[in-house]
Amino acid sequence: MSTRPIASGTVAFGLVAIPIKLYSTSESSKSISLNFIHEKCGTRVKYQYYCPTDDELVPRDELIKGYEFAKDQYVLFTAEELKAMEMRATHAIEITEFVPLEQVDPIHFERTYYLGPDQGGEKPYRLLAEAMRETGRAALAKYAARGKDYLVLVRPFKQGLVMQQLRYNDEIRSFSEVPLGDAKISKDEMKLAVKLVDQIASDHFKPENYADQVKGEMMAAIQQKIDGEEMTIASPKEPKAQIIDLMEALKASLSDGEESAPAPKRTAKRAKTTGKATKAGSGEKKTTRKPPRRAPRKKAARKTRAVAAGAKRRKTK
Repeated sequence: MSTRPIASGTVAFGLVAIPIKLYSTSESSKSISLNFIHEKCGTRVKYQYYCPTDDELVPRDELIKGYEFAKDQYVLFTAEELKAMEMRATHAIEITEFVPLEQVDPIHFERTYYLGPDQGGEKPYRLLAEAMRETGRAALAKYAARGKDYLVLVRPFKQGLVMQQLRYNDEIRSFSEVPLGDAKISKDEMKLAVKLVDQIASDHFKPENYADQVKGEMMAAIQQKIDGEEMTIASPKEPKAQIIDLMEALKASLSDGEESAPAPKRTAKRAKTTGKATKAGSGEKKTTRKPPRRAPRKKAARKTRAVAAGAKRRKTK
């Protein structure tokens, strides 16, 4: 079943205009939503607007919107004024420049939408996607909708395009506001840290390997309640003892990783291969401990007889 578009518009650059449709990338039905219920009767409560000045509930038809420009001071707007300000929305994605994708830091990413071709736009849509994929560039564009002028990034994705809503530069807090301290790092600490990174490193991101474990436990508990069973939730694991010393923490992390790794199976074939590698690689002969040499039995017998004959002669004398 095809997903439904949430909006339509055009991707424009130069004299080219490509009709497109916007699709959501998220599954809203996958999230768990809980409601406020009146415990006494089990009824879902409703929200109402209360005015503390007049001490009364305000119906929706008496509500207007306002902007707080000072403490408890508002400039008010009627519905007609708000509609007039939002009329400039064109739903056109106007490309301003093409930039290397790696030049756009992910800190600017806010939301992502799929872009699909609308009727008659299949060929130019595919051409734009392939051209950006070939050049390794993405399109920065302006998108006016819902009363706001958005900065967006259009980039190739699988067989088509996605549009990522970006934060403007003045919407991002400066990293200089984050206190970092003046810690020094030793070479040994760096070696251990790199070793720890290499221990769990992977060359590919596989999102299918990850799942929301808390959500799964909540859904299981909810199903137990629906079935009239007693809800059982496993207690969280106790946190490990905190290690203040950085070197000790790195060593402990490495040892944990080694213990969790499966032990290699020892096979006859592997032992044979290892023996060959040792012999060829080191050039040293395999030394074994020899047992002590024993005197030949014949010599030992002759010696015994000679000692006995000598004793007999001395006795005769």
